[in-house]
Amino acid sequence: MARRVVSIAESAVRDLEEIRDWYAAQDAPEVGERIVGEVLASVDQLAEFPESGRVVPEFDVTWLRELIRPPFRIVYRVDDKRVRIVRVWRSERLMGKVP
Repeated sequence: MARRVVSIAESAVRDLEEIRDWYAAQDAPEVGERIVGEVLASVDQLAEFPESGRVVPEFDVTWLRELIRPPFRIVYRVDDKRVRIVRVWRSERLMGKVP
C-alpha cells in the first residue's frame, strides 16, 4: 500500500498549542514542548501504517481511529490517500461529535 499524506486539522493545531501553553503557564515550558514533539513524532508512523491506531470506541467506525500516547489520545481520520489528525485530547476525555 502506498504512503498516505499526513495532515493536521486546525482543531488539532489548537489542541497542541493549548497543551504547550498550559505547561508554560505551569512554569514547565520544556515539558509542553517535549509532549508536542512526542505527539508529532507519533503521527509519523501513520503515513505507512494508518490502521495502527485503534478504532475510536465512542463511534466504532473504521475510518476514525486513535493513537493512545498517555496522557493523550491522538484522534485521526483515514481515507484512501490521507490521514488527518483531528484532535489531541487528554486520554480520559470522551469525544462528543465526529470531527
